[in-house]
Amino acid sequence: MSVLPAGSGADAAALPLVHSALPASDVVSGAPTAAAETLAEIADVEVGVWEMTPGTATDTEADEVFVVLSGRARIAFLDPALPAIEVGPGSVVRLAEGMRTEWTVTETLRKIYVA
Repeated sequence: MSVLPAGSGADAAALPLVHSALPASDVVSGAPTAAAETLAEIADVEVGVWEMTPGTATDTEADEVFVVLSGRARIAFLDPALPAIEVGPGSVVRLAEGMRTEWTVTETLRKIYVA
């Protein structure tokens, strides 16, 4: 369900999100939690806000582009093996369906994604 009807706006940096613990099988260190909220669905494209608290966790990615609003993280690419990247406010990243990554969040990371 979209929370942003046509003709409206929202402050994505301040949007309240409900966090849940990540699956234990994905957590490498710490006790990170994550939250997501779909802002809009346009055709087959989803636009939303995602956030993760400090810690390290693995993930299998969706096909997406995202822009970091706040926070800091290091994203290691496990499969395919690619150089790790550091992301922070303003970073724009492209991920491909099926990539295996490891996210080390040092400051709660909030991003806008298009997937």
